[in-house]
Amino acid sequence: MTARPLSSTEARVLAVLVEKQHTVPDSYPLSLNALTLGCNQKTARDPVMQLSEADVLQAINGLKELSLVNEVSGNRVVRFDHNAARGLGVPSQSVALLTLLMLRGPQTSAELRLHTERLHKFADLSSVDGFLDELSTKAPARVVKLPRGPGEREPRWAHLLCGAPELPAAASSPSSSMHQASDASLAQELAAVKAEQQRLADEVLALRSLVSRLAVELGVQLDDPDAPAA
Repeated sequence: MTARPLSSTEARVLAVLVEKQHTVPDSYPLSLNALTLGCNQKTARDPVMQLSEADVLQAINGLKELSLVNEVSGNRVVRFDHNAARGLGVPSQSVALLTLLMLRGPQTSAELRLHTERLHKFADLSSVDGFLDELSTKAPARVVKLPRGPGEREPRWAHLLCGAPELPAAASSPSSSMHQASDASLAQELAAVKAEQQRLADEVLALRSLVSRLAVELGVQLDDPDAPAA
């Protein structure tokens, strides 16, 4: 259980340590240089970061205070490994899910099952959903299911290790944008109706003037259309 939210850099460092433990076990624990390269990796990262070794070292020190990272003495360089499962108080399956959420941002259950395959192979989607539900309901909550955005078929999950995620304006209130679009459409239709009414009124006045002129030329007496009925 962490005593405070992680910074985005701390979350990236912790996630990279978990990832590399499984993907490059021969190089694990990681040196500061290897850890920095992993943090700045351009593939399978969202957002892409550009951290210096000083940034990473500062994050390591913060994670060490939270008992999430350990320093390991090497032959020539200092190396680091993670203690995510014990530090967060969650099983390894949950660590895998949190790692991918920290590395790649919000994802659906299906995306998480695919992307965590090298860290943990979930039997099916229901297994993924089971661990996500546990992470979202067990205090403190570690993940949250985001509201479905426009055009999204499946809800996405986000981690809470850095605090509540920031939602895009469109995702936080999709109905407001729909109402605005509807109001604008109605205003355009009303303006078009008024313009058509004015055109017809002008056309009627022109026809009346033409009929009156022809009646004078022909000597025909016309009834006054505006006169009250007898």
